[in-house]
Amino acid sequence: MADLKISFHGAAGSVTGSCFLLETGSSRILIDCGMFQGSKTEKELNYRPFPFDPTQIDAVLLTHAHIDHSGLLPKLAKAGYSGPIYATTPTMELCGIMLQDSGHIQESEVKQFNRRGRRRAREPVEPIYTAEDARSVMPQFVCLPYKQWQETVGGIRFRFWDAGHLLGSASIEVEAALAGDPQRLLFSGDVGSRYKLLEGDPQGPTGVDYVICESTYGDRERDDYTQEARRGRLQRVVAKANNGNGVLLIPSFAVERTQEVLTDLIALMDAGSLPRTPIMIDSPLASRATEVFKAQSRELENRSAFLRALNAPNVRFTETAEQSKALDLVRGFHIIIAASGMCEAGRIRHRLRNWLWRSECTVLFVGFQATGTLGRILQDGARVVRIQGDEIEVRANIATLDAYSGHADASELDEWVTARTPIRKGLFLVHGEATARSVLSDRLSKTVSAPILLPGLDESYLLSKDGAHLATPSKPRRLEPEQLGHADWHNDYQSFVLDLSDRLDKAADRKGRAVILRRLRRALDPEDVIAKEKENENALD
Repeated sequence: MADLKISFHGAAGSVTGSCFLLETGSSRILIDCGMFQGSKTEKELNYRPFPFDPTQIDAVLLTHAHIDHSGLLPKLAKAGYSGPIYATTPTMELCGIMLQDSGHIQESEVKQFNRRGRRRAREPVEPIYTAEDARSVMPQFVCLPYKQWQETVGGIRFRFWDAGHLLGSASIEVEAALAGDPQRLLFSGDVGSRYKLLEGDPQGPTGVDYVICESTYGDRERDDYTQEARRGRLQRVVAKANNGNGVLLIPSFAVERTQEVLTDLIALMDAGSLPRTPIMIDSPLASRATEVFKAQSRELENRSAFLRALNAPNVRFTETAEQSKALDLVRGFHIIIAASGMCEAGRIRHRLRNWLWRSECTVLFVGFQATGTLGRILQDGARVVRIQGDEIEVRANIATLDAYSGHADASELDEWVTARTPIRKGLFLVHGEATARSVLSDRLSKTVSAPILLPGLDESYLLSKDGAHLATPSKPRRLEPEQLGHADWHNDYQSFVLDLSDRLDKAADRKGRAVILRRLRRALDPEDVIAKEKENENALD
């Protein structure tokens, strides 16, 4: 192969499942190996075989520890990959806890699924990987500092740049020497915001051939949140939520978002801007991640404020299931921060099940909510949701504070890309939903002279000396573009069932409910209903 080839096996039309395969004639390098989240249609991709042979991969370069970038590494190793996984030291340490937690969640969810499935005579399923599989992959990690070049195979070398998104996060500069014509690529990973509490500004090289850039907030402009403005907004949300026996529930990503919110809450209480309120961190993963942050605190901005928050007398970390269940007995206003941030798993689902139907509850979202997740459904104003098989009426107040987002917004993405110029041959926009990528592309086309490309899932491009060219597909893509980054039929079905239940509840009497059900049956199978109605008429005659 004379040219480089890049294939987009995730985060191409949606914001999860980051996975990019870079190939030369003699080497195959994987950048990230993330888990798909969002709709069930997308999450089902996690159970399918990889669209490449894991045994043929020579190296993995990991941008950071978030599960949508690292979450399928144990599956990759289980499928035969035995090579190195290059990452920064904090990323390796965070993966050590996050991947095991992911494996434990899968084991637990599959156990529950199979228990329900037995009653329906369904075949049992296996978890994607187990906690033990996650432990087994850790010896493959090789830790590197920022800005140090590392040789791999086939004339490829790379180095990490601080992405400012998460402790240890990196943009990855890759240089491939092909027939005396080296090509330089930059994978952005997730680019941080300029106002991150615990991270510095994102960095990166200039004058590369190709940039593969995230676009999560490509169509959204956040207010410029200085530390004072961010804490001011948080203070107003907490003050409004505070009532006698209420609760403020904060679904939060266990790694860094939880630590940031906690630091700001304690700072406000120390300053007297908020009363000293009990704060419960209801996430074993957040507890273990916090220990990593403490150990790596020399790398953090605002280190002293973070450490002070951890030692505050009103902060409590729950570890066991019994401690978590005991939170149901707490009286008086309190704050609970629990994972997962998109409400797809973890203890936050139990908390929501117990509180969503109560008007004295406020739910505060502090991170991006992908389409199809419970968090996005609540954020979009659902009146009824289904959690653990129960229909829950939503009476809680739903609030959003995007000041804590770990992603650069539209103007910050513009600035980051501009700082990388000149970009000589091509800019690929990934890790964004359709509108975000389209809007960002239109805007950057005015300042970037290189072609801007929006790759689809499983599409491949040849990177020649003349630019990027779409390669002829060797396999059908696993999902079509319209199936990515959108609510799917599972979401529509759940919404329909909840609407039907609501309509039946509001029917005047038994006769009214019978009319609704008859109309539904007629729509589903009109010929059968008409035949039965004729039979009934004949019987009466």
